[in-house]
Amino acid sequence: MGNLYLVRHGQASFGAEDYDQLSELGRQQSVRLGAYFREKGLSFDTVLTGTLRRQTQTYTGIQEGGNFDLEALRWPGLNEFDSAAVIATIYPHELEKPDSPERYRHHFRLLRDGLTQWMNGVVNPKGMPSYQDFRHGVTSALDHIRKNCHGNVLLVSSGGPIATAVGHVLGTAPETTIELNMRIRNSAVTEFAFNPKRHTLVTYNTLPHLDHADHASWITFT
Repeated sequence: MGNLYLVRHGQASFGAEDYDQLSELGRQQSVRLGAYFREKGLSFDTVLTGTLRRQTQTYTGIQEGGNFDLEALRWPGLNEFDSAAVIATIYPHELEKPDSPERYRHHFRLLRDGLTQWMNGVVNPKGMPSYQDFRHGVTSALDHIRKNCHGNVLLVSSGGPIATAVGHVLGTAPETTIELNMRIRNSAVTEFAFNPKRHTLVTYNTLPHLDHADHASWITFT
């Protein structure tokens, strides 16, 4: 039996040439989360991360803030889907840089539509697995934790895999899983209780480490 803490990566470089790295604020969010865990006396028996840089950099920040030295198990099934490939299946044109509120909204309208079609098996984005295979990558990590772990487990991933994990535990429809995904904030914590038979949702998308007026501007979504 144990507790699983699923953490979305800190703010990445949305709109930049290379999205897959933390911004300076993303690094600060990660360090602050580690410090929060340390202040609460919370340590971990096992750590899993995806292999993307923004995910591993987030755990590095958590280690720095929490003074943790536990090596993470890299789990490729926790990597995020390719949002550009998803959008390209329904919008085969060059997408303008989301540098205004309207372009930002347009980007995420397209992403919702593309995700809905991918998750329902209507489209197959180039270079991506089927949604069933993507989902298996996430649920295989949950199965590994149920069968092999105990105590406190930290899992650092991205919005898509975390929403997929929550949707799997709650049995939600694809459209609901997408909405869960769109709501997950950077460095947010979702908690499951687990035993050898099942995971149970305890909390979703919380930011206890940023719950102070000094950190109000640190709350981000991309």
